[in-house]
Amino acid sequence: MVSRVSGRRDLEIGSMINFGEWLPDQPALNNTGATEAQNVIPAMKGYRCFRQLSPLSGAATNKILGMYAGKDDSGATTLYVGDSGKLYKFNASDSALTDISKSGGYTTGSGEKWRFAQFGETLIATNYSQAMQTITVAAGGLFADLGGTPPRAKFITVVRDQVLLANTHDSVDGEKPYRVWFSGINSATSWTPGTNLADYQDVVDAGDCTGLVGGEYAIILFEKAIVRASFVGAPLVYQFDKLTSDRGCTVPGSVASVGPSLVFFLAPDGFYMLRGNEIVPIGAQKINSWFLDRFKSANKDNVVSAVDPINQNVIWAYPSLNSSDGENDEIIVYNYHLNRWSYAEQATTAVAQLFTAGYTLEELDNISSSIETLPASLDDGVYQGGTFFFAGAKDKKVQSFTGDCLNATIETGEFNISAGRHSLINNVLPYVSAKVGQSPTVSASVGSRDRQIDTATFTSSSALGTDGYCPVRSAGAFHRVRLSLTGDFDVAQGVDVDAQQLGLR
Repeated sequence: MVSRVSGRRDLEIGSMINFGEWLPDQPALNNTGATEAQNVIPAMKGYRCFRQLSPLSGAATNKILGMYAGKDDSGATTLYVGDSGKLYKFNASDSALTDISKSGGYTTGSGEKWRFAQFGETLIATNYSQAMQTITVAAGGLFADLGGTPPRAKFITVVRDQVLLANTHDSVDGEKPYRVWFSGINSATSWTPGTNLADYQDVVDAGDCTGLVGGEYAIILFEKAIVRASFVGAPLVYQFDKLTSDRGCTVPGSVASVGPSLVFFLAPDGFYMLRGNEIVPIGAQKINSWFLDRFKSANKDNVVSAVDPINQNVIWAYPSLNSSDGENDEIIVYNYHLNRWSYAEQATTAVAQLFTAGYTLEELDNISSSIETLPASLDDGVYQGGTFFFAGAKDKKVQSFTGDCLNATIETGEFNISAGRHSLINNVLPYVSAKVGQSPTVSASVGSRDRQIDTATFTSSSALGTDGYCPVRSAGAFHRVRLSLTGDFDVAQGVDVDAQQLGLR
C-alpha cells in the first residue's frame, strides 16, 4: 500500500491508496480500509457525498414523530405526518401540513412515536398512548378511533389478511409488553378473541417487544429473542418459532426492514441483520465499538431508522454524546449490498420511505422563489407524483435528502513506506471525480508519527493545485492521509503520495 517513492531506491510506483470500507474498530496501522468516513455514503469504489436535508413541507406544531405515505387503489399518494399532539396531511398545493386529527387531538407519551400501517385503503396510526387512529386514504377527512375493541399498541404491521399489534395495552389485562395481537381475517375492527381468527399470544420469556415486521409472515423482535410468526389457520392461527433466544433488540427505533426476509436491528453488542432465519453480525470488528462508545444510550428512545431500497442503504439516526439535549444529531449508514459503513453529522427526528404527491410548476413556488434555488433539480423525482424518495424530519418539517453536500472527511489507514525507515511525503494526489458543472474543493493533510506509541501529528490542510496535487510535507515512520471535501463531488476513491526515504533512525 505504498505509492510513488523517490530516493535511494524505488519501492513501488503509482499505487493508489484506496478508500476502502470504513473500519474505525481496527488499528490504524495497516488498516485496509478507511479510519474516517464522515459525511459520506459508501459507493462501489469509494464514497459519495452525503446530502443534507432540504425542506419540503411547512412546519408542524411540534417535532415530527412519524411519517407515512398512503396510497389509494388508483395509486394516488397522500403523505401523513404525526407530532406529539396532531396528525397531519401534506398538501402539495401550498406545502402545508394540514391538521386532520380527531377532535381534541392527542397526547403522545414521552419516548413514544407514531407508527403506521395500511390495510387495504384503511390507514391505521398508533402512538400507544391513546386509541388507534384510522382514516380512509381515498376519502380523506379526519382521523377517528379505530372501530371494534382493539388494544393500544406500540407496534403495528399487516400480515397477509390481518392486522398485527405488539407491545400492547388492553382494557382487560392492561399493559402487556410481551403480547402480540392479531385481528380477525380481512377485518381491522375485529378484535374479539376466538372470533374470525382474532386472538393474541404472549411470549413471556423474551422481555419486552421492541419491533414488528410484517409481510407473508411476521418477525417479532424482543429484548432477548427474535420470533417468527407464521399463519397456520385455526385453531392456533399463528405458529410462533424462536429464531434465537440469546440475542434480541434493545433499541425499539433501530428496527428497519426490507420485508420480513431482511431485518436490521441494534443489539446490546452492536448491529445485526436477520436474513431469512440467519442472524448475521454486520458491525462486529468494524464499527460496533466506535458506535457504542459514541451513542448516548440514555436517550435511546429517540433512535429512528429506515431502509432506502433504491440505494440499498439502512440509516439509523441517533443521539451522540455531543448532543446537548439528547436529540438525534448523527446518522450511521450501512450499505447492505456493499457491506460497508459511513456516518454523517445530520440531525433528524424521523426517517422514512415516502412517495411524492406530485407538484405543478405553480406549487413549486411554495418551495423556492426560483428554479435556480430549488433544493433539487427540476427533473428530480422528488417533485413527481408517486415517485419514491427518502425523507427525514427536521425543524418540525418534512425534508428530503437532496440538499447541499455536507463537508466530508475521509482518512486512509496508516502505512509505512519501508520497514525500519523514515520517509518524507512531499505531495498528495487525490482521486476525486466530479460531474459536469460541479466544482468541489479538495484539500489534504498528512498525519505522521515516529513510533506507534506516539500520537500522529497532522499538517495544515493543503488545497488542490492546478497540477492535481496537494503540496504537503510531513516526515515520520508512519503516515496517514486525510482528505477534506467541500461542495458537490461525485466519488472519492483514494489518494497517491510522493514520498522520499530518509533512512534509518
